[in-house]
Amino acid sequence: MTRLRPPRLPPGPGAARRTGPRGVAYGIRGAAGVALTAVASRALFGEPLTRVTGAGICLIAVGVLCIELGAGH
Repeated sequence: MTRLRPPRLPPGPGAARRTGPRGVAYGIRGAAGVALTAVASRALFGEPLTRVTGAGICLIAVGVLCIELGAGH
């Protein structure tokens, strides 16, 4: 008789706890939330994205990149 195995599932939210530092993941999640909220408010409510807002989103992206590079994978 053949033994059936459960299907292999893709990594879930718990995978982040096993693959990297929690502080880095928390910072990235927080920064992404701020940036996505600004973009979503533009798409959903028509709020203007000013130069200052765009610069802030760029600074968030650069900050996340620095955190990733500094984490020393």
